Amino acid sequence: MGTAKKEPLLRVVKHAELSTRQSIGLRVLAVVLALAVGGLFIALIGYNPFEIYATIVSGCFRSPMAIQATVKFCIPMCISALGVTLAFKMRFWNIGGEGQLIMGAVFASFFALFCSGMPHLLLLAVMFIAGFVGGGLWGLIPAACREKWGTNETLFTLMLNYIALYIVTFLRDGPWRDPEAAGFNKIARFAPKAMLDKVFGVHAGWIVMLILVVLVFLYLKKTKQGYEIGVVGESRDTARYAGINVRRVVLRTMFLSGGIAGIGGMVQATGSDITLSAGVAGGVGFTGIIIAWLAQLNPFVALIVSFAFSILVKGSSVVQSAYGLSTDCADILQGIILFFIMAMEFFIRYKLVFRGHREKLPVKTAADTDAASGEKEAEEK
Repeated sequence: MGTAKKEPLLRVVKHAELSTRQSIGLRVLAVVLALAVGGLFIALIGYNPFEIYATIVSGCFRSPMAIQATVKFCIPMCISALGVTLAFKMRFWNIGGEGQLIMGAVFASFFALFCSGMPHLLLLAVMFIAGFVGGGLWGLIPAACREKWGTNETLFTLMLNYIALYIVTFLRDGPWRDPEAAGFNKIARFAPKAMLDKVFGVHAGWIVMLILVVLVFLYLKKTKQGYEIGVVGESRDTARYAGINVRRVVLRTMFLSGGIAGIGGMVQATGSDITLSAGVAGGVGFTGIIIAWLAQLNPFVALIVSFAFSILVKGSSVVQSAYGLSTDCADILQGIILFFIMAMEFFIRYKLVFRGHREKLPVKTAADTDAASGEKEAEEK
């Protein structure tokens, strides 16, 4: 005689769709809880939470130079988020934004180092195209392998990040090593012609970022190709039934996804670093994934979230210098805030149900019964 399967103590159940007001309210609650727990952590290590938070915010806007630095942090994060947004919309889990950004920087740096005799604007245009192509090709590799052999795109794109990083290390220690560097290996600084011009004290990458935000939004919302991305993301079978060439959509979208990240690499190398280094990405490819997810794949919201992240990053560095806090403390504070914000996204979609709880079914009234009978009679007639 078999035993009845015991009901689990706790179950995860998908929510009915929440209203916009409810979703916003939960996200605001997440921010409040994150600040409260972060404040508790700050108090436990012996500091005033209100002073620390005030320093984080004021440190980003206390001077024109601080504002410029905050914007510079925002640029690569936002561009990286825009890149993975295209792939995620298609349900292609592109975890390779970091590597695609690096390869965009590598391709652009070739022209910066070896074609610096070109006119300034022409050189920047060539580097821009090279960055796009470099990142695009790096994104195309896992897409082609998945469509041909069914490889796992999550692992494939993740591994390509490390390969891209080792390519930079190889170039730095070998073919592109600066012969004038004494005692250590590095790639030479770019010539002035290969540097992005500054606009309002910040390199022109912020203009590129804003243009990309608009273009990605229009591409997803107003074009046939953007519509195809959404259909493929919802169901490949439905897309095929509708006559959409799924393989072509996947390859094209991943090339664009990687290409946008590659533009971010070109901007970072020519606008901020003025050289190619192993730290050209600096983890922003992974941060872009979080930003795109929190923004619900909306390019304009991604811009806002990226700026919020840049305030947190810049403000934390100000706190470190002002209060002598270690970088680990700043990272813990950032992690607490991110944990609560991301955890709340889970509760927006799902809810926890304890053992013995039953969903309440709607009670049928006499009016409902009469209406149902009337509909049935009308169908029979």
